[in-house]
Amino acid sequence: MNLQQLEYIVALDAHKNFSKAAEACFITQATLSTMVKKLEEELDLIIFDRKTLPILTTDCGKKIIEEAKQVLLHTKQLKIISSEIKDIVEGELRIGIIPTIASSLLHRILPELFKKYPQLKLSIQEITTANILKQLKTGELDVGILSTPLKTNEFESSLLYYEKLLVYGKSTISSIKYLHPKDLVNESIWLLEEGNCLTDQIVNLCTLNKKAINLNLNFNPNSIETLINMVDHLKGLTLIPELFYQDLPEDRKLKVKAFDSPYPVREVSLVFNRPYAKLRLLEALKTEIKALVIPMLQTGQLQEHEMNIVRL
Repeated sequence: MNLQQLEYIVALDAHKNFSKAAEACFITQATLSTMVKKLEEELDLIIFDRKTLPILTTDCGKKIIEEAKQVLLHTKQLKIISSEIKDIVEGELRIGIIPTIASSLLHRILPELFKKYPQLKLSIQEITTANILKQLKTGELDVGILSTPLKTNEFESSLLYYEKLLVYGKSTISSIKYLHPKDLVNESIWLLEEGNCLTDQIVNLCTLNKKAINLNLNFNPNSIETLINMVDHLKGLTLIPELFYQDLPEDRKLKVKAFDSPYPVREVSLVFNRPYAKLRLLEALKTEIKALVIPMLQTGQLQEHEMNIVRL
């Protein structure tokens, strides 16, 4: 017995004619007749009296038809419930996010996420890439938001956006225009603490050798805000992500310069170890981030050949 057979006997009961019922079910009359006969044999009773025209549903057949209608109704309801469940975003999502992304992303997406998905609970840790990957392995985190591509192939990732890396500060050569990262080789660059992925990206991009900003000071900040404060008061330069630039006051935006094409960009992605465990939540997070952030970035208008993805 299967659902198709139940659909066939309900259609035959409604049309009282094999030809019309078969047409309604988009099958041949022979197939309909065979399937109905098999169901009758399995149930060991006659559902339809074929000797009359139009055919008649027997008394015991009427009871079977009523039950078949209920089964089909519940089947339809199951499909509706399944569809609704897929659209519901609820439960807890444990997120690890690196500080240089958290500072410019979270305040943009959290209000919208909570507004759109009131049943969604987020547990967020602002930690390093190494710790995010470690906790993804152990199952302590569901997803990470960090710079990619990673040096390992152990994890799956899903691209969120690209953002330009911009130069903040005043060059020792006041007229310089930063056309290429190599133009920064002889500049004094403020970097975040060792092990920070943005630091690694800047060093790789500009082929930098560590150069002291002040001979009396050895200091590597752990936030971009501290970096630009140091630049403002102790000179030198630093690089900031495009999304962070959006939050700068106008007077500080005047201190920012961009590279020429191909523009150095950092790639920001969701990284996960077991995506299907909370697939709906991950998809919702990805969709909202892309919808909110990409329109804000110049990279949203760029072609792939116009960007140079900075490696870790």
